[in-house]
Amino acid sequence: MGVLMTQRFAFKISATDGKARTGSIQMLRGEIRTPAFMPVGTAATVKAMRPAEVRATGADIILGNTYHLMLRPGAERVARLGGLHHFSGWDRPILTDSGGYQVMSLSALRKITEEGVSFQSHLDGSKHMLSPERSMEIQRLLGSDIVMAFDECPANGVSRDEAIKSMELSMRWAKRSRDGFDSGEEHASRSALFGIQQGSLDQELRKRSADALIDIGFDGYAVGGLAVGEGQEAMFGCLDYAPDMLPVDKPRYLMGVGKPDDLVGAVERGIDMFDCVLPTRSGRNGQAFTWDGPVNIRNAKHAEDQGPLDPRCDCPVCATNSRAYLHHLVRSGEILGAMLMTQHNLHFYQSLMAAMRSAIAEGGFAGFAADFRRDYLKK
Repeated sequence: MGVLMTQRFAFKISATDGKARTGSIQMLRGEIRTPAFMPVGTAATVKAMRPAEVRATGADIILGNTYHLMLRPGAERVARLGGLHHFSGWDRPILTDSGGYQVMSLSALRKITEEGVSFQSHLDGSKHMLSPERSMEIQRLLGSDIVMAFDECPANGVSRDEAIKSMELSMRWAKRSRDGFDSGEEHASRSALFGIQQGSLDQELRKRSADALIDIGFDGYAVGGLAVGEGQEAMFGCLDYAPDMLPVDKPRYLMGVGKPDDLVGAVERGIDMFDCVLPTRSGRNGQAFTWDGPVNIRNAKHAEDQGPLDPRCDCPVCATNSRAYLHHLVRSGEILGAMLMTQHNLHFYQSLMAAMRSAIAEGGFAGFAADFRRDYLKK
């Protein structure tokens, strides 16, 4: 069982090294060590993994998806069945996204108004309305520990006028999210609410968004609207200033990121929390992440390689399975291949986070980052 805490939400920074920070978030369902990577459990499951296996990789928190769970099996049903933690068998903190991003990316038929977003389900075409208030209600029904404000995530490359309009709408929705969250007094007394900074790649708009969020007041702050196709250089350019606009004593969460080298670069720039489908999705597709860079296990050169995926990895997969066996499983479409590749990838991501936490605490993060890039990117 997770260790029960007495604090609803408390963030403590234990060490800094440049802009990089390490510390912890204390919540009723347990401690989240930062920098933290949250495996994505879209439909109440981290794909191809049991909850105990996810925890064994070192994960302190996972992410659930409001959009997918509201459509199937339904938030009210999850609540009747004891909430998302009981339903899924994960007893530690869960962060739920607001549903806004999926509405934008998955629904071909949607209409955005001041009230919210009306859309058709990608599953059966049924019509739904998602507003800040409904998003807060769904996340309350799920029993989320960290609730995300409802926002609009604009597409990469929108005009400045569109970016302004979108950001200002998101800030109005942020206030409504705050009010809706606070109205659920019992849930609000044991969970936290994060606001989401928007503004595309425009420094002035990012500042206006940050100021609006700080004025409303949140437990933590996300940098949203990145990792939507702008590329790493542009993303890092935005992260050179965007996190600095947010309160220094609150967690900063970069949504939907990313590749291992993205994580290192973002931690360098002051980010504390991440989520991404990459380690699980890549595992199912035959790509492994290692300290020496990505490995495509489907490649013929691995067919008779009796070595582990990563000689520097201490996960159970690397301890007991050869590249040749994993190559065979993945090429054969065996379910076990997806399971083992996912388990290794999640372990690698958590090992990377643990290594960054240690490097920051020891004051050697710059050297760690340089060594990591040398081996991973061959730079």
